[in-house]
Amino acid sequence: MFKKIEIWILYLFILLGILFAIGTGVLVRQELVGGKLGVISKGVVFLAEIPRNLNKYLGFDLRTDEQRFFGIKGFQGNPLEEEAYLLLSKYDGDIGRSVVELIDLRSFEVKKTWRPDIKRINRLVDSSRPEFENIQTKRNARRYRMFHPLLTEDGGLVFQHLSPLVKIDKNSQLVWQNQEDIFHHSIEQDHEGNLWVPTAVYPYQVDKKYVGLEFGNFYDDAITKVSADGEILFQKSVGNILIENNLKCFVIPCTVTKFLIDPIHLNDIQPVLTDGPHWKRGDVFLSMLTTSTIVLYRPSTNKVIWKGGQGHISGQHDVDILDDHRISIFNNNRRNFFDGDKLDGHNEVVIYDFKTDSYSKYLDESLEKNDVRTIWEGLSEILDNGDLFIEEQNFGRLLFINKDTSLQWQYVNRADDGKVYLVSWSRVLYKPEDIKKVRKVIETEN
Repeated sequence: MFKKIEIWILYLFILLGILFAIGTGVLVRQELVGGKLGVISKGVVFLAEIPRNLNKYLGFDLRTDEQRFFGIKGFQGNPLEEEAYLLLSKYDGDIGRSVVELIDLRSFEVKKTWRPDIKRINRLVDSSRPEFENIQTKRNARRYRMFHPLLTEDGGLVFQHLSPLVKIDKNSQLVWQNQEDIFHHSIEQDHEGNLWVPTAVYPYQVDKKYVGLEFGNFYDDAITKVSADGEILFQKSVGNILIENNLKCFVIPCTVTKFLIDPIHLNDIQPVLTDGPHWKRGDVFLSMLTTSTIVLYRPSTNKVIWKGGQGHISGQHDVDILDDHRISIFNNNRRNFFDGDKLDGHNEVVIYDFKTDSYSKYLDESLEKNDVRTIWEGLSEILDNGDLFIEEQNFGRLLFINKDTSLQWQYVNRADDGKVYLVSWSRVLYKPEDIKKVRKVIETEN
């Protein structure tokens, strides 16, 4: 039988528990705000973060690191009057997996949802290759994010997640997947209907005297053009592009003593669709995060036509062509401070004008007012009428800002458990060619 415990001993344990909880809280706070309590506070923070880090490592869900926008779930604001749609790629916390939804922005009604069988798709990948050795764990169905999905003419989607490039049909069934390399970040279509996607190639294309031979030594990012049937039509290492255009220091740093594994970090390829005074159809704009640089490259001649951005952008993602002389850039405004990666203010949309050789910020007061501050990833699109669409990826939020700086609507990817989960590079579909494809998809659903 259990022995009776003296009441004073019980009260003592309760008091000690309260004091321990308060002390732990103080140590965690001191560490997070920059206190100087050394290994003790650091150790307490490490222990406190074990459940979250273990959950993240095992891939039980993909919730955002910081929970914001309390009280907001789904859409908040006013629908659009003009016909437009959102191709929303999100992690659905209610079902524990990623999905893509087609949403009518005139009513916020979900018109269609794609839910491919990621487990089956991964089983078809050659996991004996070093690139895909851990695909069954790191990219399992509970961890997979359907990055930057592209809606195809037949109602299917093309997407990836540091994985093979995948196409599914309108019923979410696998059509093809290209597992020649690891595909990542953006998917954009050129004037011929081909897709341009960043890839990490192995074996490396950059000379072994610079980067060695072992897998994992170096991230050899390449620009890759893929046909509508999933075949690679063109591929070129960005490292070799830079080396062959007398920009070797962008690849093998000339001003630091340490070799960089990821000196380029290609995160967007934007194909040029029409000739203009500053570029030609078939050219591509490249966004390179590590050097905070945008490059205009001409594959037909292997020439870098222009490079810029340095001093005006930092840790940027997403470059878009606005007209025949301007481009826009989603500037994360991220810098590596002494105590880690942080924003130097808020995210920005930067416009570069080739005609005047000048930089400016677009609707900057609205981004500051709405506290837009994703550190990694994220994207923006200035619509033809001047409205602005933004995905604040790190925090699971989308925003639609009118050209008069007012907020039309925002979307927060909050699940029924109250937590906000990640979004993965969504698109606003509003151009005539996009509307035509969407209407066809909706008609086949009815």
